[in-house]
Amino acid sequence: MTAFTTADILLPKLSAEEMTKWAVVACDQYTSEPAYWEKTAQIAGDSASALKLILPEVYLEAADAEQRITAINATMQEYLAKGIFNEYKDSLILTVRTQADGKVRTGLVGAIDLEQYDYNKGSTSQVRATEATVASRIPPRVKIRRDAALELPHIMILIDDVKKTVIEPLEARIDTLEKLYDFELMQNGGRLAGYLVNGDDAKAVFAALDALADKADFNNRYGLSGQEVLLYAMGDGNHSLATAKACYEEKKAAGSPDTALARYALAEVVNLHSPALEFEAIHRVIVDVDTDKLMAEMTEALGLVKGTDGQAFTIVLNGTEESYTITKPTANLTVGSLQQFLDGYLADNKGVIDYIHGDDVVRSLSAPANSIGFLLHSMTKDELFPTVIKDGALPRKTFSMGHAHDKRFYCEARKIR
Repeated sequence: MTAFTTADILLPKLSAEEMTKWAVVACDQYTSEPAYWEKTAQIAGDSASALKLILPEVYLEAADAEQRITAINATMQEYLAKGIFNEYKDSLILTVRTQADGKVRTGLVGAIDLEQYDYNKGSTSQVRATEATVASRIPPRVKIRRDAALELPHIMILIDDVKKTVIEPLEARIDTLEKLYDFELMQNGGRLAGYLVNGDDAKAVFAALDALADKADFNNRYGLSGQEVLLYAMGDGNHSLATAKACYEEKKAAGSPDTALARYALAEVVNLHSPALEFEAIHRVIVDVDTDKLMAEMTEALGLVKGTDGQAFTIVLNGTEESYTITKPTANLTVGSLQQFLDGYLADNKGVIDYIHGDDVVRSLSAPANSIGFLLHSMTKDELFPTVIKDGALPRKTFSMGHAHDKRFYCEARKIR
């Protein structure tokens, strides 16, 4: 068996209209736009909502973060006590997400075995991080998960299934599957439908995954020799999965009765070759910074010259945009060279960095004085698996899969205590 398996999945007993208020976008989106989350709270109102079971990261360092976490844990217990969930034992869910642009992305929700996940660079585990994991980001998130009764996943994991053997056969016979939900998502999220996958249908999924995990075939596919199989590459939510791993290791070390539940984390698996899946660059914006000093030091450190050859990116500053090429790279990718410089600069100087999806948002946030934006080019998705296999995890925040409103919405849940 591979690292992906069935789970006992919870879904709220709600109408389609109520489900629109239940499902909310991943907590790590709109981190510089609190108005988005305020609007989400208005839409959810007093209804049962996943918003009341998560902590949007825009509030992660708020003064009342501890009180918010306490309220989240209490609401989880309240929802369980009220019996608002149906539980689908030993199952998968086929998800059909129609994005706002009309493109359709299909995935499978199930459980990932954290024993087979290692986010450290150079990992040879079956489940690997695609970007560098920042250890300092894990403890604040552990506080949220440690005493939680439920998990709701925004984790998306990719498989490199060129022949479309795992998910697509289910799509072809979707009319034979039991539909569990079908509703509009709030805030330009599109539409989401889910179908129950169990019994022989689930067995067919795992047989296809086992075939995809064949070591000889894997090495032949990527022109390698004797390498351990990378079957599951993190797409979104790596720090969420790393948090689940940390909580599992805590419980295992303490001999907790919750260890068996904590060993798994709910996630959605998507084929890298889904036509709806598009890689986009994650841009950078720095505020409260001496832009003249930053530009001078960056020009010297990276050997910046105007142009678009080689490792190139665009700087948004004082209402203007200018493209530069790095002539003294420090990493294989543009984002790596830039990030290494910015990390070093911000360690010694004033300034706050944020990671942004969307060119227009970068332009807007870079408009005030003492602010600067960096627009980066996208990597192609076909580069992902070969690069991670050969070079290890990419620099953090290298790529994003789609716009913020196309990210995973919380819908399913699972007991973890």
